[in-house]
Amino acid sequence: MPPSALRDRKRERTRRALLEAAVELFETRGYDETTVADIAAAAEVGTRTFFNYFASKEELLFPEPDERVRMAVAAIASRRVGEPPFEVLLRALRAAGDNPGEHLIDDLGARIAAVRAQVSRTVPAVSGRAAHAQLVAQREIGRQLHAAFPDELDEVGAAALVGAVVGAVSGALTVLFQQPHAGAEDDERLHRDIHETASRVLRPWLTASCAAHAEPVG
Repeated sequence: MPPSALRDRKRERTRRALLEAAVELFETRGYDETTVADIAAAAEVGTRTFFNYFASKEELLFPEPDERVRMAVAAIASRRVGEPPFEVLLRALRAAGDNPGEHLIDDLGARIAAVRAQVSRTVPAVSGRAAHAQLVAQREIGRQLHAAFPDELDEVGAAALVGAVVGAVSGALTVLFQQPHAGAEDDERLHRDIHETASRVLRPWLTASCAAHAEPVG
């Protein structure tokens, strides 16, 4: 294996170790009570190494927003012939991880999302960053959806469609994450609740889409 590949693997291991240590401490000790030095020590690295990976403690709760948007854009670009805008949007959100019913299968991802939702209730900086990140992502996905379907969706219509879907799921999951859970050992139930909640919120759109496909032509 070339040295560059070995360095990349080592960096990824260190980055994940920092995320896992942070989430464990946030869950057991609390976000405000956990310091960068605590996280670095738990991951067995120095604070200088921590800042090589994350600019702040807050950034640990938003590990890969840009990558998620790129995945959504790629999913829209790879749309199939005849695939309607709503179905393309759902597939893009699943690819991006903005449909939590799909992307939180990974335990660490689920735990980060749960901590982020809880911390957002009491830490304005985290709440503001979460809202801004979602708004930026929605705008970009809306622009790409409009570009993909210019004859079916104008810019306002594309933005409204993205906002309706993401807002509905996010609103429901915010309430879900505010409910008490047992912690890491309860991940399986939390995953199931996330899937069920997302599916219930999306059901009206999915039903309408299926009905439209079932309508006879002519």
